[in-house]
Amino acid sequence: MRVLITGSTGVVGQEVVRSLVSSDEDVEVTKVARRPSAPDEVAWNMGHAPPPPELRGPWDAVVHTAASTRWSMGRDEAVEANVKPTEAVLGLLGENTHLVHLSTAYADGADPELHAVPSAFGRHRNGYEWSKAECETLVRERHEGPLTVVRPPLIIGRTTDGEIGRFTGPYTLVQALASGLAAALVGDTRGCAELAPVDQVADVTVGAVLGEAPSAPRTEVIAGGPKCLRLGELLDVVCGTLNEWRAERGISPIGQPPFIPTERWHRFFLPMAREHLSPVQLEVVQLLGMFESYTSLDEPLEPTQQVKDPAAALALSIRCWADRKPRLASRIPEPWAGVGG
Repeated sequence: MRVLITGSTGVVGQEVVRSLVSSDEDVEVTKVARRPSAPDEVAWNMGHAPPPPELRGPWDAVVHTAASTRWSMGRDEAVEANVKPTEAVLGLLGENTHLVHLSTAYADGADPELHAVPSAFGRHRNGYEWSKAECETLVRERHEGPLTVVRPPLIIGRTTDGEIGRFTGPYTLVQALASGLAAALVGDTRGCAELAPVDQVADVTVGAVLGEAPSAPRTEVIAGGPKCLRLGELLDVVCGTLNEWRAERGISPIGQPPFIPTERWHRFFLPMAREHLSPVQLEVVQLLGMFESYTSLDEPLEPTQQVKDPAAALALSIRCWADRKPRLASRIPEPWAGVGG
């Protein structure tokens, strides 16, 4: 079985490669990355250069995980980073190739009135989310062969050891809490915070590759659903795990920041923040404000593949982060002060 994996150096791509290579199946894996990190990876600037000869088919399956996940992308930048590479990958597919396309659980967007931060992308909160919706439209319209779309929410470390290829996404919030830069969190403590361990995302992806190809497009949503954490519970797990780790090393605990309701934040606190906070502090609060749309959902997602114990997976991920980033995890938070304070 010949399988091509794009984005093989990415968070999900690394885990998919690991899972496929360790399977008992007879699989020939070809890894593709824009910037390869190993001799057995093929370099390809997807969407901006022709595919190299090594990528000629036919392929039994193509797993497309390559993407820029930055929320700050504008529309043109998101097209260049995500839409054009997806178009290029479609050019490699045969009529019987099973395309397993990694998307996001938020590709459908949400009512713009519910966005914590005003968006230039209509129903979508940011350029990343919008571009993944555009990519889904592309693959559904242009690929006539078997198609599986995998939709994870925010991704954390493995259920086995907490490890992950890169500490991005929700780990930004963890670092802000450990450093004291998260002076407050915006959102509803009862809001739904959906998380998925990276190994479960990979297992669903690899299961699609090795299983029977679907006769009609299939969508897999990985989420806690009714078992998902609430935002207040998420904060308890993050701060509690960090403080356990710190106590084991004789380091004073961090405190939990207060919650500020979204409407009050935008009406009263953010205008004052712009006036009184330093540029670094303001950048942090604006970044954390972008998380509110993802950690304070009114309703949990409806999973086809359920995350059974997100709290345990999150705690293991936090401890792994602290072990890998001890200087950050050991920081003594400094009280905030306004410019000139």
